[in-house]
Amino acid sequence: MNLIQLPGAVMTADAGSPAKTAALRSLVTAVPPYRISQTVAKERAREVFGTRMPFFDQLEQVFDNAAIDGRYSCRPVEWFLGPADFEEKTRLYQQHATALAFEAANSALARAELRPQDIDAIVFVSSTGISTPSIDARLMNLIPFRSDVMRLPVFGLGCAGGVLGLTRTAQMARSEPGLRCLMIVVELSSLAFRFDRLTKSNLVASALFGDGAAAAVVTSGNDEAAIAALGLGGEHCWPDTLDVMGWNIDAQGFDVIFQQSIPQIIAGDYPAALAGFLDRHGLSRDAIDRPCCHPGGAKVMDELEIVFGYSKFGLDAERRVLAGYGNMSAPTVLFVLDELIRTGVKGNLLASSLGPGFTAAFQMVRVEG
Repeated sequence: MNLIQLPGAVMTADAGSPAKTAALRSLVTAVPPYRISQTVAKERAREVFGTRMPFFDQLEQVFDNAAIDGRYSCRPVEWFLGPADFEEKTRLYQQHATALAFEAANSALARAELRPQDIDAIVFVSSTGISTPSIDARLMNLIPFRSDVMRLPVFGLGCAGGVLGLTRTAQMARSEPGLRCLMIVVELSSLAFRFDRLTKSNLVASALFGDGAAAAVVTSGNDEAAIAALGLGGEHCWPDTLDVMGWNIDAQGFDVIFQQSIPQIIAGDYPAALAGFLDRHGLSRDAIDRPCCHPGGAKVMDELEIVFGYSKFGLDAERRVLAGYGNMSAPTVLFVLDELIRTGVKGNLLASSLGPGFTAAFQMVRVEG
């Protein structure tokens, strides 16, 4: 397919020369084997917290209000009924993140009709576990990539990792003609469940988060096999917001930081960050045919629909992904992008998500017929 010039694409210094472009050649998603319905999650949360958390009765409605039917987990629901230490969680993260990354990577390569040896760079994005050697290094022993492949493991972007991972991968692809990059995003948010933490944030996380992965092949230039063109990306990090989202880490592992103020930040501060991104690249709101948003939660979706001028439930793909998979952190927005592409949405899409920092991430994507 021939890709036309995308608003916000990188221009070369030569007058009249075409832009350096990055092309999305394939995009796939993957989930682990265990599906947990929201009804079962609520029942098991009552088993775990009901007698130990005095305010559980007042808060359990968070499961009903999350707009989630179910989500996927790398462990069966029974695993969550008892404590697990950081050592066990880390071992499980390394095992299951590697398996899910293996599945997603092979699917993305097959969809792109490329061999592992054709890949020049691997970007691996994850914030829900620690592994050294990194998961991409572990994949080197399972998939026959070239020994000189460039590797970039990225940690700490949280829910913004899907968009910013795509941006970093596109930037790498543009850096050298003919470069072929594989991006893999894996999050096992369920492993951050804390049996020992009797807090509202932990309960909200239990109602909201699931596991998932996505992978994409991104190439430089005007790739005839591409499904979309990747324009410029960007981000906005608000000062003095380190306590909005992230992890506290102790002997038992990750403990979620998840402030109630996130929907208010979207309503009050996100529009200016979005306008700043568009202004920096000479774009207006009219350049966006369809947003592609990370559906962080029901209240987040309510505010994003207002920001982008949609009626409630108007961002239907985002709502469907949230209902079917929960908030998987970084991969979630890529599930939305995959659904939009598969269902025939065309034009300039703006992929957007929010993550620790507190950070807004933006990436222009153009889908042609």
